[in-house]
Amino acid sequence: MKKELEDTQVALEASHKVIAGLTEIGLSMSKRIEKMKVKKQQAKASHVVCHQKFQARIQEAEDSMQAQHLIIEALVEEKDSLLQTIQGLQEANDAPAPFDDDWEEEPEEHPNKEEIEDIPLGEGEIDDE
Repeated sequence: MKKELEDTQVALEASHKVIAGLTEIGLSMSKRIEKMKVKKQQAKASHVVCHQKFQARIQEAEDSMQAQHLIIEALVEEKDSLLQTIQGLQEANDAPAPFDDDWEEEPEEHPNKEEIEDIPLGEGEIDDE
């Protein structure tokens, strides 16, 4: 009976050690989980701030584009007004109109690719192709 009691006490102590070890592991895991939750909240907050900054930049760009569009419209209107003034002055002075809406640009002369290839490159010259 004494032997059984000793065996039971040894088993009980072993169980207590196992329980203590598992409890320690559980506490350690709980701390890790709490740290992970804090990191997750920080990451989420950082993401929100980043998103807000990005949205602000987008809004700034849109506002800038809208302002540029308004400036362009104003410049086009001013150009039209100036052209009308010039044409009016020319008509008043019986001068020929230098501004003709039907003007065409002269085509730029581009050498053919073959012509470019026929030109030999000297030593030390730069080939732009």
